Amino acid sequence: MSGHSKFANIKAKKEKNDAAKGKIFTRLGKDIMVAVKEGGADVNNNSKLKAVVAKAKAANMPNDTIDRAIKKASDSSQADLENITYEGYGPGGTAIIVEALTDNRNRAASNIRYAFSRGNGNIGTPGCVSFMFDEKGQIIIDKEEFEMDPEEFEMMVIEAGAEDIADEEDSLEITTAPEDFQAVVDAIDAAGVKMASAEVTKLPQTYVTLESEDDIKSITRLLDLLDDDEDVQNVYTNWEE
Repeated sequence: MSGHSKFANIKAKKEKNDAAKGKIFTRLGKDIMVAVKEGGADVNNNSKLKAVVAKAKAANMPNDTIDRAIKKASDSSQADLENITYEGYGPGGTAIIVEALTDNRNRAASNIRYAFSRGNGNIGTPGCVSFMFDEKGQIIIDKEEFEMDPEEFEMMVIEAGAEDIADEEDSLEITTAPEDFQAVVDAIDAAGVKMASAEVTKLPQTYVTLESEDDIKSITRLLDLLDDDEDVQNVYTNWEE
């Protein structure tokens, strides 16, 4: 078992105020909209939608809110959203990938460039840092809410397709290939084990530690500005906080 714990960050985000929770639900609703427009509203016949719904449930998004988002996305009058990805560098050579989902490309580009500028970073060319990350399914279990026999659980998720299980101090972190993610989520769900987080994400191959207080303040400012941007869906970085 090996891995890099991100549970503390996830737990902190889940403990923020209702406004932060609303922001998460808004982003999930946009993910649902794109998935429905691409593959239809039937969760069982739309693998992308099924993965988004799994992520939404792990974030404690209520079932009726999920259902409403799917129904709203099925409305043909809804504006189309465009996926845009930016790659760049933060302080100390840290790598950052930003995924935006927007109905206004110019607004998104302007705001993201402003965030990089304010955080003493710079946007690079496509592909400049993405090679430093691997796309993986990642499922995180809070040990405080885990009651299953550990050996039985490990055998179950490996049989379902998990690549690795990291036994961290306060969490179990399961890694999968993207194509095996849903099968592992389904197995965990069927076993009645609650997931703190479940998503297909980008994991850094190595992490960068910042020693300078100025660099830490700058990258924190950069990431906070991106987090506040309504067009930004996901941010990946190899900074080790």
